[in-house]
Amino acid sequence: MTSEFAVELRDVVKQFITPEGNQLNAVDHVTMQIKNGEFFSMLGSSGCGKTTSLRMIAGFEWTTEGEVYIEGKPMGHTPPFQRKVNTVFQSYALFQHMSVYQNIAFGLEMEGVKEEEIKKRVGRALEMVQLTGMERRKPKQLSGGQQQRVAVARALVKTPDVLLLDEPLGALDLKLRKEMQLELKALQQQLGITFVYVTHDQEEALTMSDRIAVMSQGKVQQMGTPVEIYERPANKFVADFIGESNFLEGKIKSLEKDDARVFIPALNMEIRGLPISEGLVKGEEVVVSIRPEKIRITDKNAKAENLFHAVVKNTVYIGADTHIYVSAQGVNLKVLEQNHISRLDPNSFYHVGQDVGLMLMPENTLVLKKDA
Repeated sequence: MTSEFAVELRDVVKQFITPEGNQLNAVDHVTMQIKNGEFFSMLGSSGCGKTTSLRMIAGFEWTTEGEVYIEGKPMGHTPPFQRKVNTVFQSYALFQHMSVYQNIAFGLEMEGVKEEEIKKRVGRALEMVQLTGMERRKPKQLSGGQQQRVAVARALVKTPDVLLLDEPLGALDLKLRKEMQLELKALQQQLGITFVYVTHDQEEALTMSDRIAVMSQGKVQQMGTPVEIYERPANKFVADFIGESNFLEGKIKSLEKDDARVFIPALNMEIRGLPISEGLVKGEEVVVSIRPEKIRITDKNAKAENLFHAVVKNTVYIGADTHIYVSAQGVNLKVLEQNHISRLDPNSFYHVGQDVGLMLMPENTLVLKKDA
């Protein structure tokens, strides 16, 4: 019976000894369940444990504690070539002296696959990545995006159950990287196989993934869909790492299931928000997170819940949006407004020194634990 999960990490620890002789948990009791046919991303900054986790799935590293399962089977010390996974690296690792065809066929030749079968499978892999007709070219005769596709084809030709991708778009320029993000996502949907993707680029993870694991200091801070991660971050770290957030510190005055009232000393007022972090209690010191695009600028004399006065300190027009930097009783906040009307009149934009009202919708005002 096929397992529901393509990959599982069960309470996995990976320990290294530092040059100073100390023990470091690069991966610290991580549990993940990655579904069959899912595009799953591990997201985090350098040193968070995402690449080490990927290497343990691939078999390039052994776990110190816990176990990695692929299609329900414990991997133990199963070597990489005996696992039904294949890896695409950031450097592509193509053989420069070989043609595109030879690069893709290499793994099959090493396994002793018959020539006729190799031709058929290489042809199908080239078709998948839209490189048919380029079989005789050498890697140096290809663009960065084409080389990346050869690396993907070489991994796919061995029909893995799981394709592991370690920052494969990192070497590409911004425009090509965005194009390749959409191509890789479309390819994954077409093939229906599981992609496990490692990246430090939050926008990349949000664009491509069915689910994301946000990692920091060897631990999973939150796992969920892109919408869940962005709209309902589990703690301050996730809110700060994914996108932009304004933070206000305060203390919970009252707490119900979907309603928290927090006194903000810096604003000398109580605001109402949505309790997000688990285990919040009345009287606890917390942070309130509000995304720049969720703040509404209104008339300074308006009366409403969660409304306070501010002064415009700076505005930055960047085409699609205008970023408005404001100060409310010494608290600096950023507001983002979409430029949905075509206009040239300078008076239609906010100006430095203007008094405004800022309104926080309670459902967008997230109450989070101070520490991750």
